[in-house]
Amino acid sequence: MSVKRLSSFHYLKNHCPSSISQDGKTEEFGSRDREKYVEEFNFPFCDDASKYERVAKIGQGTFGEVFKGKDKSNPKKYVAMKKVLMDNEKEGFPITALREIRILQLLEHVNVVHLIEICRTKAHSNNKSKFTFYLIFDFCEHDLAGLLSNVNVVFNLGEIKKILQQLLEGLWFIHRNNILHRDMKAANVLITKNGVLKLADFGLARAFSLPTKEGNRYTNRVVTLWYRPPELLLGDRNYGPPVDLWGAGCIMAEMWTRYPIMQGNTEQHQLNLISHLCGSITPEVWPGVEKFDLYKKMELPKGQRRKVIERLKHYVQNDAACDLLDKLLILDPSKRIDADTALDHDFFWLDPLPAEADLSKMLARHTQSMFEYLAPKRRAGHRAHHRQVPICSSNTKGIIDTGFHDRIF
Repeated sequence: MSVKRLSSFHYLKNHCPSSISQDGKTEEFGSRDREKYVEEFNFPFCDDASKYERVAKIGQGTFGEVFKGKDKSNPKKYVAMKKVLMDNEKEGFPITALREIRILQLLEHVNVVHLIEICRTKAHSNNKSKFTFYLIFDFCEHDLAGLLSNVNVVFNLGEIKKILQQLLEGLWFIHRNNILHRDMKAANVLITKNGVLKLADFGLARAFSLPTKEGNRYTNRVVTLWYRPPELLLGDRNYGPPVDLWGAGCIMAEMWTRYPIMQGNTEQHQLNLISHLCGSITPEVWPGVEKFDLYKKMELPKGQRRKVIERLKHYVQNDAACDLLDKLLILDPSKRIDADTALDHDFFWLDPLPAEADLSKMLARHTQSMFEYLAPKRRAGHRAHHRQVPICSSNTKGIIDTGFHDRIF
């Protein structure tokens, strides 16, 4: 279904009768007529959502809710139903959802989630004569955050390589098609029971042009804080694919640590953590950084040396993997490795080869779906079998650490 076919929604909004004058009862009869018109309106290109039976809720966030659904015409077929938030919409169908739909229609790749169709519920008096729309996707049994939260799920090196290779293949494809994801995190990486990885949740994605001297003016209020690259934290609005590669580096490290490596409470805190891991942010290591709006407004730690490999080698214990991580977590986005170059890194060409890994066999041992939303909340000491490394206390004035955190530092 093309975005143009959603124009029926805008037609409804613009042509639905607002009033019918009759003996001074314009408002009353207008309201009733409008409700009847809405309830009887037919979307010719949107099937009724009742063709799917909602089985379970598998996700929730600022974007809305995601449900596992069963196709009533084929009980063996399951789908994911992403509810489009309409509560605060006064101008028709949300532009963010239209953008997501259009982008997903353009991106057909084995490592990008597949949008099947858009469905809607019927409007009636019980739901205040409002429609609900769902984006219907192929169902994936797990997300990476859910898998990593389960201590019984153990990845060997070959399986880790297989996952990261697919992740980078997906990024290479969307960047080649001039699309930025802008919300890379483990919860947005889906994995099927057959071990096929899918990049998901393109709600913040957008088309991009390469950074120019005149400067693009994209919003920097994107990417979940723990995975947000330093250029966005410093106010850059003329960015490109490197913002997604930073997130890929955080996810890669998480494959071994099993937990996000930099968990800031605020933008300032996140910059402190980045500086303590990747070194001080200065014009010497990142030419031009001083031009960013927030460079002089943030308190950036001074005198910090780069410690990416030193901090992560205890977990990773693979020289090639540490080297690739070091290249993904480079402060200067112009020097950060891209997806194409990363796929040619020695990490993927040394034994065990990713092509030899069979994720489906490992996943077959786990019959229950694993999603971040369904995972039990982690309590203090929950990951005690990992080495506990305290947060660096230097240059973190005003930041209170109120509990146990399993972090890299």
